[in-house]
This record gives sequence, C-alpha cells and structure tokens, in this order.
Amino acid sequence: MQKSSLAPISRQSLVETIVNRLETAMMDGSLAPGEKLSEMALARTLGVSRGPLREAIRQLEGRKLIERIPNVGARVAAFSREALYELLIIREALEGIACRIAAKEMTDEDLARLEELLLADGCKEGVRKGTDYFLGSNDRDIHSHIVRCCRNERLVAMLCDDLYDLLRVYRGKISAISGRATAAYEEHAKIVDALKARDPDSAEAAMREHIRNSRRHAMDHFDTKLAPLAPSGRKADAQ
Repeated sequence: MQKSSLAPISRQSLVETIVNRLETAMMDGSLAPGEKLSEMALARTLGVSRGPLREAIRQLEGRKLIERIPNVGARVAAFSREALYELLIIREALEGIACRIAAKEMTDEDLARLEELLLADGCKEGVRKGTDYFLGSNDRDIHSHIVRCCRNERLVAMLCDDLYDLLRVYRGKISAISGRATAAYEEHAKIVDALKARDPDSAEAAMREHIRNSRRHAMDHFDTKLAPLAPSGRKADAQ
C-alpha cells in the first residue's frame, strides 16, 4: 500500500469537504434559501463534529452564502424578489460588457477551453433531458471563464467574487425550472459562436439576451420555486 494513502485527513480537508457538501445542498435545494441552520442537526446528518462544521459555516458566511439574523441565527442566504431582480439587471449589464471585451481579448487557448466547457455541459444528463443545468465550480463555469478572459480586474472582482457564489446558487435553481436548462444551453452555444467569431456586438447581445431570459424565467416562477423560507420554515410572502 502506498504511504500517501495512509496520510491522516487534515482538519482543513474535512472543512473543505463540509463546505462542498453544504454548497451542493444549496444548489440542489436540500437547503432552501432562508432555511435556518441547526448545527446539531447538520453535524448529525453529515457525521462530523461541530468544530469543523462551525468553521465551514464561517467560510460560507464570508462568501455570503450563509447569513446570521438577530434572534434567528444562521440561515441560508436569500434574496427577495426585488433584490434578485436588481442583481440580475446589474449582472446583465456587467456580463454584457465583459463578453464584449472578451471577444477581443480571448486567445486561441481561451476559446479552446470555452468550447471544452460547453461540450462538457452538453454531456450532462440534466442538460440533455432539459431538467437542470447545475453549474460547476468557478473554473468549470462558462460565465466565469468568459469574465476572466476579459482581463479587466475590476469586472472580474465584481462578477467572480462579490456576486458569483450566491448568484450561482440561484442560477442553478433557475435552470431547474421546467424547460430552462435546454434553452440556457442553446443560448450559451450562441454566445460561444459569437466569441469564436470575435464579434463584440454579437457577443454582448447574446450574453444580454441570455441573462434577460434567465431573469424573466426567475421572475415568472419566483413565488413557487425561488422565494425564501420565512423563519417558520414556510415560504415567505412575496415582497
């Protein structure tokens, strides 16, 4: 047996595993927006002690995926209808600009990587069946790749750091609404074609159209699919 296989599991590795599990649960709906988190219940469910669980929760707080509410405690972060609408308006404008710049800045290697990501997404069962389009980590996400390829540090910081994590959860949930996964993939393909053609106008237009369609879908289904839970555990009233 190789010596490396006997290496002890570090606390940091355990914390990272818990972070990944909690983030996945937020993506697939096991933990709903606004849901209160019980450390005792989560520790029991995950089979871990509360020490590394608390550290994982602190990390997710830092990424704005978990928030602490006075007299309530820690809960999964959530947007109201108005907040989600406003953020998607901002995202449309900023990602449209990033896509325009990327059309001129992307190298052949960048474009090859973009095609790889699109192909990998097309092989996902949820995309093929049109049931969901759950997103990979930052380095496996088409949107993140395009933004980073615009090579504008301020745009990258705003879209890949400040907004990325929480919006990624909502993007995954939006894609799981009936019919959206297939349409989103086709829109991604249109964006990729425009970038390969190095056409800034078409690239920006395709990205803006894609995010507008996602926003429209989110608003149409917010109350039934995306509304946060109230502290009681029931869906909060639409704002």
